[in-house]
Amino acid sequence: MTGRARQEAAVNALSCDLEEYFQVQCCEGVVAREAWDTMPSRLAASTDRVLALLEEAGVKATFFVLGWNAERHPDVVRRVAAAGHEVASHGYAHKMVFEQSPDEFRADVTRAKALLEDLAGRPVLGYRAPTFSITERSRWAIPILAEAGYRYDSSIFPIRHDRYGIPSAPRFLHELNGADDKGIEDEGRGRGTRTIEELPATCHLPLATGHSSLIEFPPTTLRVLGVNLAMAGGGYLRLLPARLVRAALRRVNGLGHPVIVYFHPWELDPEAPRLPLRGLRRFRHYVGLRRTADKLRLLLRGLAFTTAAAVVEQWMLDRR
Repeated sequence: MTGRARQEAAVNALSCDLEEYFQVQCCEGVVAREAWDTMPSRLAASTDRVLALLEEAGVKATFFVLGWNAERHPDVVRRVAAAGHEVASHGYAHKMVFEQSPDEFRADVTRAKALLEDLAGRPVLGYRAPTFSITERSRWAIPILAEAGYRYDSSIFPIRHDRYGIPSAPRFLHELNGADDKGIEDEGRGRGTRTIEELPATCHLPLATGHSSLIEFPPTTLRVLGVNLAMAGGGYLRLLPARLVRAALRRVNGLGHPVIVYFHPWELDPEAPRLPLRGLRRFRHYVGLRRTADKLRLLLRGLAFTTAAAVVEQWMLDRR
């Protein structure tokens, strides 16, 4: 299959991290965790805005839901599930993984999984760490996730960043065995792709057995001059021109790999209260908010998207 044919056939994953505007890492120290319950909530309205955009585009997505929010907004989680989207886990308390002990982390991800499964009425298979905080300091989290019953993870960002990332990690879907990454670095060795009609309507990913295996779906990067560049979500999507992002994602598809795009509901809510952030933190949090929805619409028109679980399942089937 040619690169152009792979582009046209590729089906990608769209994901939304269900957080409040004040729960982002850059707000730490400005809004104390103990004050979260006192802050005006925007979660329900901003999530409904996301659901309306997805319905308009006819796209199903994965929502990585923070357990703290699910407890306080159970109807939001139920609306997401009722609309046919995948409910996955963002942990419970939004604490960086490397700031927790293994026992604390196990309790956090287990609590979140049970809560979300009760609300969604279906197994929770995926996990994404707060601020992509599975790094070299916290690789110990991988077997704990598999042991807890998660089937895939989307936390290991293969970039160099001041807060997160493992630059040497594989860029594309791969299997994790304990602390060892079994990935494919050769960009020309992507698997075959399927049209969105050929993907399973309902995912039946087997639950992990034991604690040795987990599928990693890394946040998408583009490799330029030997460096991995982030551009497929969050502040990167808000900062960069939408057509440039779309061209970069198509290039990854042309190599035979699906991409995963991520964003937050508050990134579609430019009217959210302004917090007293300064300097780089203020820029990161507020740049481009008014353009996010239109940028997403452009991506959804130009590429095919579905849930992360569906893409992971197809990747597993292609490997057989």
